[in-house]
Order: sequence, then structure tokens, then C-alpha cells
Amino acid sequence: MGIEFLYPEFEVVRNDARCIRCRVCERQCANEVHTYDEEGHVILSDDAKCVNCQRCVSLCPTRALKIVKSDCTFRENANWQPDTIREIYKQANSGGVLLSSMGNPKPLPVYWDKILINASQVTNPSIDPLREPMETRVFLGKKPGVMERDENGNLKTELPPQLELSMPVMFSAMSYGSISYNAHASLARASKELGIYYNTGEGGLHEDFYVYGPNTIVQVASGRFGVHKEYLEAGAAVEIKMGQGAKPGIGGHLPGTKIVGDVSRTRMIPEGSDAISPAPHHDIYSIEDLRQLVYSLKEATEYKKPIIVKVAAVHNIAAIASGVARSGADIIAIDGFRGGTGAAPTRIRDNVGIPIELALAVVDKRLRDEGIRNNVSLVVGGSIRSAADVVKAVALGADACYIATAAVLALGCHLCRTCQTGKCNWGIATQRPELVKRLNPDIGSERLVNLMTAWNHEIKELMGGMGINSIEALRGNRLMLRGVGLTEKELEILGISHAGE
Repeated sequence: MGIEFLYPEFEVVRNDARCIRCRVCERQCANEVHTYDEEGHVILSDDAKCVNCQRCVSLCPTRALKIVKSDCTFRENANWQPDTIREIYKQANSGGVLLSSMGNPKPLPVYWDKILINASQVTNPSIDPLREPMETRVFLGKKPGVMERDENGNLKTELPPQLELSMPVMFSAMSYGSISYNAHASLARASKELGIYYNTGEGGLHEDFYVYGPNTIVQVASGRFGVHKEYLEAGAAVEIKMGQGAKPGIGGHLPGTKIVGDVSRTRMIPEGSDAISPAPHHDIYSIEDLRQLVYSLKEATEYKKPIIVKVAAVHNIAAIASGVARSGADIIAIDGFRGGTGAAPTRIRDNVGIPIELALAVVDKRLRDEGIRNNVSLVVGGSIRSAADVVKAVALGADACYIATAAVLALGCHLCRTCQTGKCNWGIATQRPELVKRLNPDIGSERLVNLMTAWNHEIKELMGGMGINSIEALRGNRLMLRGVGLTEKELEILGISHAGE
């Protein structure tokens, strides 16, 4: 065996005075970090296997455990950072592509944190959401550009198919296979109770969840996994996945170890086979080709459901969105470079794409300049972390936001970023039955409902503070935003003024 160059990233610190040798840590760790030594009557820890998921820390009855970052360091070098060195050692050892999960962790600018919200004072008084009506409902889909009347002078009120949301937030795409049955059940139940939608991702829809169809967005990706007539008819909307924020320009890959049982049946592929989505759709190489698929799906669903096209935020996103808007799509979903993922090549995740804040601003402006903004609704995702981020996104031009990482955090995720291993100790990103059962869907859905209820209250408070009483009045209202610590070019792209102006 060659030299092991990497010292464990995390260390398990055990307080022997508190440890009662109950072995809960040993039973709970899917990574086999903890083992019991019968002869010495002690619990041993293999730090090299620890991913810092915090399961053992959370369940230790005597608080005898904590996980700490290793203080073993490389010689300081501003150019060769420790993470870069570790990655080179790993690739030199394996010869493989590095895989990562969750979102981009690099210290790149988070524009949400550099945008502040305006507040009303005297001439435009604030609104008390506890005593005055606040409208957070959102309708997603094509809207008429002008009011029209029939031959009798009555307003024409018929609209193309719309998605009605009780608040401007939906649960983003996470496929059955990448996340567990119980995680999907939690998202579906919460969506129904909240009056919003969740997205199946590209793994098809388990037959148990067809009952939640009125609150489901079904996805059609390049691999066409699980796509059939009943699937398309089951959802309230159909989303064509052209790109993903965590891995723009490439396809998807779910390891064969996760293609088991119902996952295999739902995806309609053999057990144990890798589910590989090609980078491009086999039938889409132009906006004209995309238009053909959009209308094929409209025909298949009798023009009763909105068609969404999901694209990754990349450098020419404004032009792409303009083309998508002209393809017949009803909704454009844009996913920023901080968007989460079950697995993506590390180099792609950390170096490709652009921030969702900039992408949203330029797309909204381009569509308005071209006079086609009402042709589509805009949904954005990619690290929407709070109600404040939602309000800022709407003010920049979004109709609604997708959240995924925030949702799995509510389910118990600790961002250990090892989803690709299938050993999620919290029962979320796994298909192992003994791990899946750790996530109770009743509790999971309750926590998601609590989170969204709290966000909805905060959205109303923030709007009330601005003197605005509806999402519609907030949408694209950039006068309510100010930047701090941004360059003139960044302010220009975002279309907002600097604080103090």
C-alpha cells in the first residue's frame, strides 16, 4: 500500500467521562466511523471515515461527542490552498473525476447579501400585515399584454393554463433515486397542505404520489426516465430540463447503487444500471427544436398544463431566455451556479455558471425591452436561503422562487456534502431501507410546512415595511432595492442604485 498523504479532515472528540458506552453512535453511523471494543470496553473512532454529518453528535444521550475540523495543516501557500492540494492527492490516488454534492461552497460573491430593501416612512406609510390584507398569491403562466373585450363589451377573462401558488415559493427538482421515498413524501404532503408545488426531478413519479398530482410538476429531462402518458397527465405542469445550475452544459448521473427496487421500476431502467442523462436532449439542437418539444407536450396534455423550460444561469442567459420565451413555453425556470445537486463533477460545480441574481436581472430586463415579459413567468433558484432572498428576487423581476437545499435542511440535512455516496445518515439522499426510515414523512412534512409558513409571514412583514400589499406590486420593483459594496458595473447589471442615492 502506498503512502496515505491525506490526514482526516475531521476528528471525533469523545468525552470518556460522559460516554456511557450505549453504542448509539455505532448503530447510527452509516459510514462505520464508530466501533465497540469488547475487550477494552471502549468505543473507537476511525476519523478518516467521518463526513461530519452530525448524526452521532445529535443522538448521543450524554453529549459525549463533538466533531471538530482537523488542525493538521499544510505549509501556508496563498496560491496552493489546502483544498486544492487534497484534490490533487485524491486524483493522483484514484485517477477519477472528483464528484461533489450540494452547492458551490467557494467564497464567491453572494449578491443577496449586498442588496438591501427599502422601507416606507411618512409620505408612503407602511402597512401592518396583521391588520390589513396582504396578497402573496402568485399565478404562473402566460398573461395577456392588454385588456380585451368581447362583442358585448365584457372583459375577456380567459387565461392560458396557470399555476396558482399561495406564496411565491415552490420546492425545486429532486429526483426519486437521488432522494428517498420518505423525502419525496414529505415534499408532496407539504406542497398539498401549503397550496404550492413540488418538482419530481428527472426520476419519474412513484405511483404512490399520483394522488398529489395537482401539486406536482413533472419533469422531462434528456434521459426521459419514467416519462410516459400517465406521468405527463398526472402533474399540474410539465418542466423540460435543459440545464441545471450546479452542472451547466452536462447531463445527469445517478449511480447504479441507487437504482434499486421502486427506483428502478419508476425510472423504467434495470436495477443496478447507472442512470445517465446525456448532456443535450437527443432531439433539441435549436430553439426551433425546443419549440417542437414544447408543443408536443402541450398536445400530449391537451393544452391544459403550463410548460416550463428550465435552464442554467450562464453568460448569455438573456439571449437564451429570449429564445425560450418565443418557443411557446409558459414559464422559464433559471437555476443559478450555487444550486444544489445530488452529484456533480467538482470542477463543473465550482467553476461554471453565474450567480442567479445577475442572471435574473438581465433576463427580466431583456424580456421587458423586447416587449415579451408577459409571455412567460420567471422562476429562479440556486441558493434561495430565506424570505428576504425571495423578496429581493421578486423585486428583481422573478414571479416565484424554487428552493431545494433550504427544504432538505428543514428535513434534517447537515450539508455534509456526501449525497453521492448514498449513505445519508438523515434518510434524505439514500435508498438504503435502514437509513430511509430515519426520516419520518409526517415529521418531515410538518417541518416543511412550518418553514414555509414562517417565510410567508416574513414576506408579508417585508412587503408591509415597503408599503406594498401584493406580490404583483413588488414584482420588478427595483426602486425598492439598494446595493452596498457593489461596483458601478454590478449595480448597472442589477438595475439598482447604491445605498444613499
